[in-house]
Amino acid sequence: MGRVLRSAASGLAVCFLVSGCGGGDEAEPERVTAAQQCDGTLSPDAARALETVLDTERFDHEPGGGLARSTAELAEDYGKVPRRTPRRALCRISPSGNSDEINIRFGLYRDDDLLGDVRPRGIHPYRMGVEAHSGPEKAYLFVRCTSPRLEGSDKRPVRIRGTLTFLRSKLPDTVPVREAHLTILHSATLAVVRKLGCEGDAGLDAAPVFRPRGG
Repeated sequence: MGRVLRSAASGLAVCFLVSGCGGGDEAEPERVTAAQQCDGTLSPDAARALETVLDTERFDHEPGGGLARSTAELAEDYGKVPRRTPRRALCRISPSGNSDEINIRFGLYRDDDLLGDVRPRGIHPYRMGVEAHSGPEKAYLFVRCTSPRLEGSDKRPVRIRGTLTFLRSKLPDTVPVREAHLTILHSATLAVVRKLGCEGDAGLDAAPVFRPRGG
């Protein structure tokens, strides 16, 4: 009897280590709607904007975890020198059955990374966060974050840059397209700064307010 019990216990241990015994592991639900993309960080307006620019209501499944992973990496990057990092992936969004793709990434920046009065072709400046820019292929949103979770940020705020890139975009350079991309990026950035505990949502409004910057 003792040998039987020991054998059963041993088998159970292997079962848990290798496969979880099949009873506790459930397949992750398919994330195929706009609202489910990017770990559910998109507001209703951002989800509608995503459907509009990608011209679909159904998306390829993208595994979750991007929000927790990217914010953890940003916090770790902030503790390093220099405080300038690769852009950490939050999510990759693809329409079902289509090769189009939108990527949203975050990284730390230095003040000389700001575009300021530089106007790259196809990019238009907005008064949002520290600064924002948007066009048919890319959008940028720069913010500064002070958070009790990020030691030293009270003296030197964390400089966070969000980037949206639309690969193979065929969209026109119009105001609705620019604002759609900024709506998506604003929503994702808001989720990131809230996850990091940034005071005052790092200066972002709860909903995007579009103020083109002239000059």
